[in-house]
Amino acid sequence: MKPIFVKTKNVKGFISLIHNLKNKSENITKIGLVYGNAGLGKTKTALYLSIQYDAIYVRATNSMSTKWLLEEIAKELDEIPRFYTSDIFRQCVNALKTNPQMIIVDEIDYLLADFRTIETLRDIHDETGVTIILVGMQLAKHKLKKHTHLFDRISEIYNFTEFEYSDIKQITEEISEVEITKEAVHLIHNKAKSFRQIVNTIDTFENVAQANGLMQIDENIAREILNG
Repeated sequence: MKPIFVKTKNVKGFISLIHNLKNKSENITKIGLVYGNAGLGKTKTALYLSIQYDAIYVRATNSMSTKWLLEEIAKELDEIPRFYTSDIFRQCVNALKTNPQMIIVDEIDYLLADFRTIETLRDIHDETGVTIILVGMQLAKHKLKKHTHLFDRISEIYNFTEFEYSDIKQITEEISEVEITKEAVHLIHNKAKSFRQIVNTIDTFENVAQANGLMQIDENIAREILNG
């Protein structure tokens, strides 16, 4: 399998959101939301783009407090977090003013139980003007809507949607070491719903092709593999 990051429809949508946020005028907030069901590649995309844009990437966890989140941001900024929450906040703000970096916070659903943590991200944005992107599950948008004062400050939203046939065709063409016919791609589309399932299916096809000296996986072979 070729080590290529495929820029599917959802990836391009995420990139477009970043560009739109970065090009906002000074009087428009640069807070974005990316949300969608599990298995669609949100985290992989967020990690990949954090490297491409030299952004800070923080993944929220269960029971993460405001102080804990600020400590993670401070560490990403090469700062040694201080003891008091207010001091860590000021550390982050000063570092971001000196060297502005986009912040991507993944799994924000974990932060929605204590909304003060999300509010702290808004405060960092207001103090520094840096772009902040929140990444969450399908219900993240609905949950954030309950907090109007914050939701109204989100100026860009992108919803990761289910993989279309064209997405899977693109993935197979770019990463597969064996040719997969369009009929076989349709079978993958009908069977695989997550990115991991798609990649695992392609890997299985490659292994079968290698073991049997095949140059192509057609509909009949694909059906036998997928139903076996």
